[in-house]
Order: sequence, then structure tokens, then C-alpha cells
Amino acid sequence: MSERKVLNKYYPPDFDPAKIPKLKLPKDRQYVVRLMAPFNMRCKTCGEYIYKGKKFNARKETVQNEVYLGLPIFRFYIKCTRCLAEITFKTDPENTDYTMEHGATRNFQAEKLLEEEEKRMQKEREEEELNNPMKVLENRTKDSKLEMEVLENLQELKELNQRQANVDFEAMLKQYKELEEEQRRKEQEEDEQEMKAMLEQAQNRRLLLDSDSDEEPAKPRPNPTAQTKPTDILQEGHNSCLLPVLLYPHSPHIPSEPQPLPCAPQDPQSKRPRTESWERSVGKLSTKAQLAGLVAPRRQKPDPGPDNGMETRGTGSLPAAAAAAATSSLGLLGAYSDSEDSASD
Repeated sequence: MSERKVLNKYYPPDFDPAKIPKLKLPKDRQYVVRLMAPFNMRCKTCGEYIYKGKKFNARKETVQNEVYLGLPIFRFYIKCTRCLAEITFKTDPENTDYTMEHGATRNFQAEKLLEEEEKRMQKEREEEELNNPMKVLENRTKDSKLEMEVLENLQELKELNQRQANVDFEAMLKQYKELEEEQRRKEQEEDEQEMKAMLEQAQNRRLLLDSDSDEEPAKPRPNPTAQTKPTDILQEGHNSCLLPVLLYPHSPHIPSEPQPLPCAPQDPQSKRPRTESWERSVGKLSTKAQLAGLVAPRRQKPDPGPDNGMETRGTGSLPAAAAAAATSSLGLLGAYSDSEDSASD
């Protein structure tokens, strides 16, 4: 196996390279080589597009009578992938490029044309500066100004790149989450404060209600059923003193202007005896013991003289009281007690 891959050949001791015959090959001979299309082209025959980098089995030859600074120029022959038309192009060592020669047209030559235009303008400028020194100064001023603008633009681009490079998305997301948590915590604190304020307000209101309920039993409340009985008016001092006037308005012993009788003061704190339900509406049947000290006995009439005037004045001064007594329940009660006293006499 090692003999098959040997690189050194055996030369016998009597080997003479001068005895080897030389082959006479033509100068325009062609070689078959494998290459790629150096640029984008379009076939003139069928219009097929051949992009840059397409591989071909091409024939190579040396161009006769064309040399650039001692460098030979080579020509290549390829065939269209669609119509098999022959396409030729050759090297261009002056521009370090290739030149289309036959069978197709080159596409996208804008960059090459731009470079040629720049070279032409540079050549014209150099020729102009040789003859005009003021033009040289003007061109230098323009170049310096343009260079400053380029530097400023470059600095701005660097700052933009640094700004974009310094952006940390993880830090941004972390900061955003912290802000959200802070806002949520503030909202929770505000809600808790509102709840505490509402609870305190409700507690204060409850305490006020409790204090009011504690103070209310200490205050005496008026009893609406305290004077529902008809005879309750007789137990009061100022009302019982006027009872003879209301019962006997036509008595000659009662003056026309009644004077209040001295009555014993009533103790408001004294406890009254419990009355039955029927006594509240009708009263007791026997009121003689209570009215014994208040009702004066009827006496014989004296001589009619000044008493008549007094009687007339008394009767004329109390018509309204007599009418009220006649129509009220007290009048009925007085009539009932009067009949009982007369019967007992």
C-alpha cells in the first residue's frame, strides 16, 4: 500500500535529462479548467441569467499580442446553461477585474462605473491644481471642512452605538417590576388606612350610641298615662283648691272672685297607689273620704241684700266655668257626689 503513494521516483545512475525529447506545442493551445463566473451576466441568445459564482468547465487560452506590464492576458470559453451558446471573457490585470468579450452582457456595473468616474474627477482636479495655486487652497479648505463633518458624524454614530450597547434589558425589566411592586404596596397601604378610618368611625358612632342609651334612663320621662283618670286632677294642689268653684258655681257662700285655698304641697317623689284598669277610666265609686275636706256643706240663705249682688256678680263672672263643668266628666262626678251627700243628710 505504501508503494502506491510514493512521491519520489527512482532515477538510475545513467539517467540523462538532455536525452528526453521536447514536445513542440502551439502557443495558442487551450486547457480545460474548472472555474466560477466572475460576475453576473445575461446570455444574448436566450436571455438566461447567469449569476456570479456559477461553476463551469471552461477552456483557457493565452491571448496573443496582449500583455500588461509583462503579465499575460487569458481568455475563457464557457457555454450557456440553457441554450449552450458560447460566451467568452478575459482577464483585466490593469483594473484587477474581468472584461466581457462575447456572447453575453454584464449586469450591475454601477460600482465599476462609479470608480471610473472618481478616477476621472481626481485626474482633472490634479491637473487644475497644477496651474492654479488658489484652487489648491480652496480645495484644502473644503477637504478640512468635509473631514470635520465626517468626524462629527462618526462621533455621533459611536455615541449611538455605545448607548445601544449599554442598554441592559434585564435591568430595565427588573426596574419595571420594582416600580409595579412599589405601586401595588402603596395601593395596599391606602386601602388599609381607609379600612382603619372606617372602622374607627363606626366604633366612635357605636360608643356615642351606647353613651346616649346609658344617659337616657337617668332622665325622667313624662308618662302619658299618668293623668288618664278623671279623679287625678283632684290629687294636684292647684286643681283641687278650685274644686268647690267648679262643683257649686251658684253657691252664695263662694265669692265672685274665688281665692285659692291653702293646700298641702304634693311630694313629686311620693309613690301613688296602684290603680286598677277600671278605675283609670271611671274612677272610684266612693270619693267621700277624699272630698270631705274640700266640699263645704250647704247653709241656709241669709237676707237677700248685698248677697244678691254678690250672687249676681258671682254668677255673671263664672258662666264659662259653669258651662265647662256641666259638659265635662267632672260635672257629672260632682252631681253624683251631691246627690249622695243630700241622701245621707
